[in-house]
Order: sequence, then structure tokens, then C-alpha cells
Amino acid sequence: MDPRKSGIAEAPDPFEQNKKLGRGINIGNALEAPKEGEWGVTVKEDFFRLIKEKGFNSVRIPVRWSNHAALDGPYQIDTAFFKRIDEVIDQALSRGLAVVINMHHYDDLMDSPAANKERFLALWRQISEHYANYTSNLFFEVLNEPNGNLTPEVWNSYLKEAISAIREKNPFRTLIIGGADWDGIASMNSLSIPASEKNVIATVHYYDPFTFTHQGAEWVFASDLWLGTTWRATEAEKQAVMRDMELLLSWSKRNNRPVYIGEFGSYNKADMESRANWTNFISRQAELRGFSWSYWEFCSGFGVFDPNKDEWNVPLIDALIPAGV
Repeated sequence: MDPRKSGIAEAPDPFEQNKKLGRGINIGNALEAPKEGEWGVTVKEDFFRLIKEKGFNSVRIPVRWSNHAALDGPYQIDTAFFKRIDEVIDQALSRGLAVVINMHHYDDLMDSPAANKERFLALWRQISEHYANYTSNLFFEVLNEPNGNLTPEVWNSYLKEAISAIREKNPFRTLIIGGADWDGIASMNSLSIPASEKNVIATVHYYDPFTFTHQGAEWVFASDLWLGTTWRATEAEKQAVMRDMELLLSWSKRNNRPVYIGEFGSYNKADMESRANWTNFISRQAELRGFSWSYWEFCSGFGVFDPNKDEWNVPLIDALIPAGV
């Protein structure tokens, strides 16, 4: 029997599942681009060998399903696109990596929730059925960074229906869920996960201080004004991070849910010393509290690997996974 497709006989412990995620990395700017390759990244099988050999436990694969499905009911997902996602998932699983797939950049759902609700649920029904027989090392993240008109009230309602839709064919799959307001820590307080749904890992994204991590980012208005912002691991800087991490830990304990920091990273316009300082501190503070994490991202603007030179960014990768730690 193919261990990648052995199915799940019973609901696993989500805290044990979260340990599988451990130290992860995002394969960003690839399958969540409008078309793979359009943003400069095409997933290569060798990525997963490199990632595994560096000591990572998991990969998060953002996917823009909404660009590859019919606009009218039954909202069928393109067969060739499904096959491509299968190929990438199988390549990662075969290297012994846990895999998170999500629904990324579904902008129409954020802008017009009611008009896109049935399509959102239909996409998840198809994805759930398609991967029903896969091992528990495959995780479903229900939606990346809910925001806009997908308010906490609307998101909590849609989330309940999405979980039900997924569970029709995939009763024991571990789900990953974040709050409305871009998966921020504060959004967790308004997130309502059905109490009966135990097999869930909560997720947040962490890019604070934003003026540091996104300085010079072309898609962020006036971010050039932040160029030169440093992060030197001063006591005040570290305390700010630790306060956030303690808030997250308190939420985790109150709700008895494991936590996955599904994205954190700094853009390449920041100085390397600061990037390494910040990256190391975030990852160690997360681990100290039992959180899993996934760095944004493998290559591209935040990346730790340069596929053109076929080499790792040594200060960054050493900050993420220090020797002997």
C-alpha cells in the first residue's frame, strides 16, 4: 500500500499532528499565482529534497483554486490543475514531509462573500473527496487570511459550513483555521470554531513589526518610507514579540487548541543582520511555547533559497534552523 494514500482510520490527536508540522516552509509565489510560473516560481521536485535535507519537517503549499474552477455550478475544478497539485503533494510526501494545502488568494470571496459562498463550499467538497484516502500527513487549511467583507461574524458562519462540507468525505482530516482579519493574533479572539470539532490546529501569521518586515515592499503603500528600519534584538524589541507570543499561548491554553504560525518572514529590502536576528528570535520563541511554524518563504522576495544560484541564504537558514538546535 502506498503510504501517501493509506487513508485515516480515526481522528488523530491535533497536538501530535502539530508536532509533525514542526519546522516548516512555504512554497510561495508558485501555485497561488494566477498561473504557476507567472510570479517567477515553478515548483520543482528537487525543492523537497533540499528542504528535507536542511531539517524542515513540513511544507505549506498555497493554492489559488479559485482561478482553476468553473464560475458556474457545480464549480468543477480543472482536472489538469488537480493533477498538478497531486504531483506536488506526492513529491513532498514522498520525502517524508508533512504537507499543508490551503485556499489562497480567493479575493472574490473576501469582496463578495454571499455571491461566492456556494462556490467556496463546492471547491472544498471536491478537494476533500479528491484527497479522502491520503495519509494524515496531509493537512487542509480552510482559508488563507480571511479579511475585507468576510467579517468575523460572516467567517464564523461560513467556517462552520465549510467544516461540514469537508467532513462529508474526510471525517478525520486535520484542519487548520485562522481568524478573520488576515490571520492576525488579535483575530483569534473573534474566531469561533465549533466545540465539537476537536481535530483542528489554529493558525496565525506574524509579520510584526510590519514597518520592519515589509519595508520597501512594492505592494505596500509608502513602504519606502520604512527603508532602513532595523531589528537588533534589543530588550524592547524582544519584549514586544514575547508579549504577542504570550497572548497566543494564553489563547491556546484557554481553548485547548494547538497553534501553527503559518507565515512569518521579512522582505529582502531589510538588512541581513536584522533579518537573521528577527527570524531566529521568532522561531525560537514559537518553539519555546510548543507552536509549529512555517517560514514565508522558500524562494522569492522573503526567501531563504536562490534557485538561480542553487544556494541557501546562509544567515537566514542558520537563523531558522541553527546547527544542533
